[in-house]
Amino acid sequence: MNKLASIVGRINGLPGFARSRALTLFFNRLVKYAGTSGTVVEKLTTNHCIVTLKNRKRVQNHIGSVHAVACALIAESATGFVVGMNVPDDKVPVIKSMNIDYVKRAKGDMRAEARLTAAQIQAMKTQDKGEAVVEVVITDAEGKSPLLAKMVWAWTPKRR
Repeated sequence: MNKLASIVGRINGLPGFARSRALTLFFNRLVKYAGTSGTVVEKLTTNHCIVTLKNRKRVQNHIGSVHAVACALIAESATGFVVGMNVPDDKVPVIKSMNIDYVKRAKGDMRAEARLTAAQIQAMKTQDKGEAVVEVVITDAEGKSPLLAKMVWAWTPKRR
């Protein structure tokens, strides 16, 4: 278990009503831009992460929906947080590429849900360096997927 997973494990031990708030405060301090945008970490385990974003003025585009970059932010955050839960402390996770197709207009609040497979987790824990395509499902308030996304995350040994 790495330090991040250890901290998140303690947070996940909190009562349900406090868990999301504690996860959000923790990650928004680590990732300043996520905090500025108002992302909320709803759930985080070693294989699953849910990040949400309310459709508020400060994250809207010119047509009143959540801006494309804000949607990319929650997708990158959800995938990055779940990858970070598994990469050992002597490695550093980095986003290698983002592929996002905007297929229809988003309506209301947004939700990004990322999952890792057992094989991906095993590779992160045992390979000195590597990469994984992390799929993420992004849905709007109507439960529709206005964006199709996948992120490629890599990990390499930390420089000393």
